[in-house]
Amino acid sequence: MEKNIHNEKILILDFGSQVTQLIARRVREIGVYCELWANDVTAEQIKEFNPNGIILSGGPCSVNDEGSPRAPEYVFEAGVPVLGICYGLQTMSAQLGGSVKCSNLREYGYAAVDLLNDNNPLFDGICDKTENGRKQLEVWMSHGDKVDSIPAGFEVSASTPSCPYAAIYDPKRNFYGVQFHPEVTHTKSGAVMLENFVKKICKLNCLWSPEAIIEDAIARIRATVGDNKVMLGLSGGVDSSVTALLLHRAIGDKLTCVFVDNGLLRLNEGAQVKEMFGDKFGLNIVYVDAEDRFLSVLKGVSDPEAKRKAIGKAFIDVFADEARKLTDVTFLAQGTIYPDVIESAAAKTGKAQVIKSHHNVGGLPPDLKFSLVEPLRELFKDEVRKIGLALGLPYEMLYRHPFPGPGLGVRVLGEVKKEYCDLLRRADAIFIEELYKAEWYHKVSQAFVVFLPVKSVGVMGDGRRYDYVVSLRAVQTIDFMTAHWAELPYDLLGRVSNRIINEINGISRVVYDVSGKPPATIEWE
Repeated sequence: MEKNIHNEKILILDFGSQVTQLIARRVREIGVYCELWANDVTAEQIKEFNPNGIILSGGPCSVNDEGSPRAPEYVFEAGVPVLGICYGLQTMSAQLGGSVKCSNLREYGYAAVDLLNDNNPLFDGICDKTENGRKQLEVWMSHGDKVDSIPAGFEVSASTPSCPYAAIYDPKRNFYGVQFHPEVTHTKSGAVMLENFVKKICKLNCLWSPEAIIEDAIARIRATVGDNKVMLGLSGGVDSSVTALLLHRAIGDKLTCVFVDNGLLRLNEGAQVKEMFGDKFGLNIVYVDAEDRFLSVLKGVSDPEAKRKAIGKAFIDVFADEARKLTDVTFLAQGTIYPDVIESAAAKTGKAQVIKSHHNVGGLPPDLKFSLVEPLRELFKDEVRKIGLALGLPYEMLYRHPFPGPGLGVRVLGEVKKEYCDLLRRADAIFIEELYKAEWYHKVSQAFVVFLPVKSVGVMGDGRRYDYVVSLRAVQTIDFMTAHWAELPYDLLGRVSNRIINEINGISRVVYDVSGKPPATIEWE
């Protein structure tokens, strides 16, 4: 009998750190299923989840502040290993009888931590460097408070001059705490620490692999769908593409994919989707040419949010029209992934803010009563990509830069016109082609061209012409929350500019955007 990949699991309680999702991603990379929950869950919920270990995340609060969050007491009564990170260490210490105080020296960034003994299994096999005969860890700190006294039963295993309890543990109860952040790449051996916690302390076997996830997803789809038929909005993006192949492998021709060409796609994108999914993989694809319909609802609309809403509504209308033609379909598939689930849950509790409208297949008219099937809702984006590779999707497609749901609708500034989209498509294709040739495409996180609806004078041959301006945009980022403009080589920028101006009749000037995020956003609208 096959092992259930959900039988081994870690529960992560979120205290508000900006990098909490990284903990979950690291645990998944080790090969163990985990879920990320708000810190105020009940004992009954934890019991029902039945974790093999619990991790308490960092957070922005001080445990000494009135009303600051605490771990449910059951965490320390469940009989499973517990790892407290930063704020997680502090609340564990405070709740179990220790004390926390404001540090005279706030530690933020790199720190060298002295290992005081070799007894803590969390640090088994780890020594980043030796200084004056002392074994040290190279870590990333971010804290203003520090543990002042440790609870009974705990031992100190690492310290810094300003943080005497940088790591503590209770070997009898299997409780561990670190003041630094092992989940970030800046902590040199952080991945090994988390692996030690998962494998050596929680004693898990790591059943979570792309092949096992695919097998599990197929079984779940078949159990959910049965002999019914499924409809999927296929955009050609990573999430919908992997969803399509999982469903196709599970239910074959009972899946119908609807691809809506809204006229706001990249150059030749519609043809590429039809060729890959229809010809190569043999999926049933309904191709809808809706360019005129989308451009008509965008006529005269220049406000970015109004454009997003118009595009979203038009998509729903077109998709609904196609859905009504498929009278025997009972399930609607969506490419929802785990961060979407986390963000939706946070939004319901008032802990998240909507920054901009999102474009999706939700919100269909009430006469379309589908049941939902979401095979990716447990997965992070990097896991989705790994599954896509295992299913046979090409690397270049899976690791392509993000593309906004409204497409070129938010890369044409102001009113969207077909003329503008056609010019932008060609300019963007040249930019991406040259990035690939120069081996810069995968060195940047996102790159694209923006169309500016202004005309600039140019000289073509012996004549003066007034043609449009486009801006190149390329950024480098880890999490897309902050970003730095990519310092592309001048010769590359010059080559792109020359090609765009020489090959595209209608563009006379190319500029390069050197704005960071913040204060600018990555997209212009």
